[in-house]
Amino acid sequence: MSTAAPLETSIFTVDGLRCAACIAKLEKGLPEVSGVTSARVNFTSKRVRIEHAANVADDELQAAIGRLGFSAQPFVGESEVSANRESRMLMTALAVAGFAAMNVMLLSVSIWSGADGATRTLFHWLSAAIALPAVAYAGRPFFKSAWGALRHGRTNMDVPISIGVILTLSMSLYETVIGGAHAYFDGVTMLLFFLLAGRFLDSAMRVRAADGVAALMRRVPAEVLVRRPDGSTEQRLAAELAPGMRLLIAAGERIGADGVVETGRSSVDRSLVTGESVAEAVTVGDTVLAGTINLSGPLTVRVTAAGEATIVADIARLMETATQGKSRYVRIADRASRLYAPAVHTLAALSLVGWLIAGAGLHQALTIAVAVLIITCPCALGLAVPIAQVVAAGALMRAGILLKDGSALERLAAADTVLLDKTGTVTLGHLTPLDGLPSAPVERGVLLALAQASRHPLSMALADTLGRAGVIAAVVTDIVEHPGLGVEGRFGNALVRLGRLDWVGAAEGATQAHAAAAFGISDAPAYVMTFGDALRPDATAAIERLRAEGFTPRLLSGDAAAVVETIGDTLGIDGSARMDPADKCRIVDEFAARGRKVLMVGDGLNDGPAMKRAFVAMAPSSGTDVSQLVADLVFFGDKLMPVPIAVAAARRTMRVVRQNFALAIGYNVLAVPLAIAGQVTPLIAALAMSGSSLIVVANALRLRGVAR
Repeated sequence: MSTAAPLETSIFTVDGLRCAACIAKLEKGLPEVSGVTSARVNFTSKRVRIEHAANVADDELQAAIGRLGFSAQPFVGESEVSANRESRMLMTALAVAGFAAMNVMLLSVSIWSGADGATRTLFHWLSAAIALPAVAYAGRPFFKSAWGALRHGRTNMDVPISIGVILTLSMSLYETVIGGAHAYFDGVTMLLFFLLAGRFLDSAMRVRAADGVAALMRRVPAEVLVRRPDGSTEQRLAAELAPGMRLLIAAGERIGADGVVETGRSSVDRSLVTGESVAEAVTVGDTVLAGTINLSGPLTVRVTAAGEATIVADIARLMETATQGKSRYVRIADRASRLYAPAVHTLAALSLVGWLIAGAGLHQALTIAVAVLIITCPCALGLAVPIAQVVAAGALMRAGILLKDGSALERLAAADTVLLDKTGTVTLGHLTPLDGLPSAPVERGVLLALAQASRHPLSMALADTLGRAGVIAAVVTDIVEHPGLGVEGRFGNALVRLGRLDWVGAAEGATQAHAAAAFGISDAPAYVMTFGDALRPDATAAIERLRAEGFTPRLLSGDAAAVVETIGDTLGIDGSARMDPADKCRIVDEFAARGRKVLMVGDGLNDGPAMKRAFVAMAPSSGTDVSQLVADLVFFGDKLMPVPIAVAAARRTMRVVRQNFALAIGYNVLAVPLAIAGQVTPLIAALAMSGSSLIVVANALRLRGVAR
């Protein structure tokens, strides 16, 4: 029995990606290469991720990308310089085009004012002297892209733009040579200026949208202080860290790796990862994450994950794939963009021939054909979906919600049923003292000292709660743990115990719905402390907001009926108890059979199958690897509100996507007939084309505050 050879992944930075048709060319063409199984293009970062057999070299893949008409280089990590290279190049070209356009426009004033004969010819030649080198330089982004496409037997949207610019310039030069009355040097330079302005702003918006990921990685310090085994210290690069190393982190410093606190107590600003502005207390045994800030006290942290293995790096990698999901809207834009090149060239040719047949001169017919070539650019259509997904994904990430696939937004917006796991999803997923804790500071200090000496779940819950409350452990001596009973020690001359109720001497009768432990000092009455899995702090508010979004949430749990009923009554929702993974799958399937689109929110291994079957799924970051793997969105922190926030954000994003489609299609419906009718000059065509793209981008940018 043979097994399939493992696949490898190669990532290339691709120059010349302009529209959805370019994306389709790569994603369709690369899998035709022997050994390549799939190719996914990220339009925002201008990169293509290729899955291929191990025997396919990067050189072969690079050559294959070249044969498709694109220049590519292996991606090895972008510096800030390379990330902004395209924007700087476009800015320089824009400045040259703007300078030329202003000067040519000044020279044209005299012609518009009635200059004739030799004076008009002189000003035409001066305009040509400015326009020719300016167009040759400023037009490079379009000419290079168009030539690369034509050289490999394909077209893109820069081909008609380049043809339009060259034809307009050639007609103007011809008119100048023969002493004609009409020249469009002002039009062609202004045309390039506005085209470059639109492309520069588009590039800047995409860079800005991707800056969230880059900024996330820059928040991890480049160097950290490491304690050697012999007790000495040294400065090391964060990239050189390995699990097991010890970091010394002073108050005010960022943490350079994921790890566990070994000594010290402090508060940590985790807003970088969780989106929560409230600092969290940490003490021995607590987990801290790379990029978060140690606020109040020195810590010694044992590294558990560093570099590309940290949670921050995982978020960055997942964000790379969050904007290119193949939703229904992306597929519509892809198909429309593929039809663009043949359609626009056909329209331009028909316009030229039609006007010549109608009796127009060659100059007028060419001018109209050029306007048609320029005005029909599908930039706005190609941007309609990706720009909305990019902006929404960034807004969600800032709110502590990680979108793993852009297409999940479409599915989440369409969801009409919410099923919620209980333990770890609606609740915090760990035991918490509910009542019975002593109130006196001395007694609380003694209790903390005993709790810290045991790894029993109830002791750990006590230690965590008291530590976060700022309690300082008392000095308790002769501490001994008795397996199955509890922990005892001496506080001064008094015997102190924490453990089973009968062993400590407490009266039986604690509620059966909770775990219980007792704490006693000598012969004083013992405290009986009950424990339970507390609700997430905003669970009730989150359920109410889900109702406001039109859902009737339902609780699914493998816990006892009494516990599920209590939680359900508190939240005001129905619940099902004693459910195993098969039962949860059955519930999801029943809703699906009735035509319902289920949003499943879960955190455990037992939730994985149901989440996989659901229409869309979410998981908390505290959940198991399985739940996070199958989830479409992952939310951070201890709150449940990210679920309704994500739903509302998805619905608004889809409204913006539909608006973008309407704007892009409406633009073409209005503009193309005007151009064919000869009512649009090349200059006005350039303004209209750039304006349509900018309107789509501006509309999508309204989503920056969507995750609230």
